Amino acid sequence: MFQIGHHTIDSQVILAPMAGVTDLPFRQLCKQLGAGMVVSEMITADTRLWNTRKSSYRLQKDENDDLRVVQIAGGDPEMMAEAARVNAANGAHIIDINMGCPAKKVCNKAAGSALLKDEQLVTEILQATVAAVDIPVTLKIRTGWDTDHRNGVTVARIAEDAGIQALAVHGRTRACGYKGEAEYDTIARIREAIDLPLYANGDINSPQKARQVLEHTGADAVMMGRSAQGNPWIFREISHYLKTGQLLPPPSVSEVRDTLLNHTQSLYRFYDDYLGVRIARKHVGWYLKNKQGAEQFRKEFNQLEETAQQQNAIRAYFDTLEQAEQAA
Repeated sequence: MFQIGHHTIDSQVILAPMAGVTDLPFRQLCKQLGAGMVVSEMITADTRLWNTRKSSYRLQKDENDDLRVVQIAGGDPEMMAEAARVNAANGAHIIDINMGCPAKKVCNKAAGSALLKDEQLVTEILQATVAAVDIPVTLKIRTGWDTDHRNGVTVARIAEDAGIQALAVHGRTRACGYKGEAEYDTIARIREAIDLPLYANGDINSPQKARQVLEHTGADAVMMGRSAQGNPWIFREISHYLKTGQLLPPPSVSEVRDTLLNHTQSLYRFYDDYLGVRIARKHVGWYLKNKQGAEQFRKEFNQLEETAQQQNAIRAYFDTLEQAEQAA
């Protein structure tokens, strides 16, 4: 349990922001399954672009959400401050600043992890954004620009001095992208340097790994991204293990089926049938990864154009899985 402003986070497992993944339906699902906090998809700080269809979906909110965290990205202090003000006025409880995204299309605009190269600009952005709103501002970074320039400790100190109220650190540099193994020594050094709530991120894919990373880094929480794709139960499993030291059994075939059916239905409602059908395809691929017959099923599933066809196909596939399980 830790505090961000006056908000109490009662779980040590957090959903990382992921563009194209952590939409409202997925965030709601992860919260139901134990995530203590979830973060929106990254939104450009350029409010002139918010009238696009993509931004309109990313800006949608759950009116019943008592902790809405909106992540913004950009390289201009005044623009970031304005984006923070508008999101706060629209009901955000926490503003998160992205200085961790390694994507070229983000970094080429001097945003995301590209900002780590310019510590003066980092300072100006953080100070301007914090001053613009009366709600907590948090920050997500990487350990540095490349392995020769791991300036995560310096940026963390800048963040604390600027009034940032929590820090997430991905254990790779910008140059690493998502390749190689995450390292946690830099996160441990950041823990020694600052008193802010700290979340460790990168390659945390099991309850045992979560505990190991927490012990090694001294972080307050772990943040999961890719390991939650198709596996929202990871929040429940890690939370239970950290509290009890016991491993939960994996979800049953029927629970996976029902969760997937409900998740796809929520995608249809959120996006509309046409777009929901298409977005459901990638989620189904993640849920069925490594399952028997999944590759052939996905090829056929990706040709389906109607919501009812998708739902019926999912039920039929899981009926086959359950029969195989019973026969084994």
